[in-house]
Amino acid sequence: MSDSGNDARAAVRASYDAVAESYLATIGGELAHKPLDRALLAALLEQAADGAPVADLGCGPGHVTGWLAERGVRAVGVDLSPGMIALARREHPAAEFREGDLLRLPAADGEFGAAVALYSVIHLEPAELAPAFAEARRVLRPGGRLLVAFHAGTEVRHLDDWWGHPVDVDFRFLEPSAVAVLLRAAGFDVEATLERAHYPGEPETTRAYVLARRPEE
Repeated sequence: MSDSGNDARAAVRASYDAVAESYLATIGGELAHKPLDRALLAALLEQAADGAPVADLGCGPGHVTGWLAERGVRAVGVDLSPGMIALARREHPAAEFREGDLLRLPAADGEFGAAVALYSVIHLEPAELAPAFAEARRVLRPGGRLLVAFHAGTEVRHLDDWWGHPVDVDFRFLEPSAVAVLLRAAGFDVEATLERAHYPGEPETTRAYVLARRPEE
């Protein structure tokens, strides 16, 4: 990773540490109001190998990891922010949480039967997307699926203040077709792409989802 990449990663980590409690209070219950997201997560679990752990990559305060754990799977959340990991462990003791980077996941080869990355790749620099997807493929079992969600588009939104906390973080919007190309280049088969309008209370962006599968070997 370049020095600029290290600096950006440190800024993201510090920003999420700063907003951790506010993030939990504001977004921690969001799945209750997102029927499509719940349906996609349920479909992912239905197709995951029986008994295989499921990873939540960029788990934040662990609300998605906790939702997965409540459905009887071994759920493992990974996040760059130690502040977020501390909250996740407090709020969701039935799940497992690990501090780690999307470019160097703290997981063994083929450890997971499925994985989700919901609005976590939006903080990566463009050149980091391909290695992040390759790393996700590494930790998935053959046949395992990856669900990626992000804001659709080409803009970059920068925040210096987030819920009253000083931060330094970029939110990069992504084109679904470009994400699909990168996933295929990383060795995935892309099974589905879809978009939806924002739900009430969400930032007014188009949300995109790409479902990809690591082929059987």
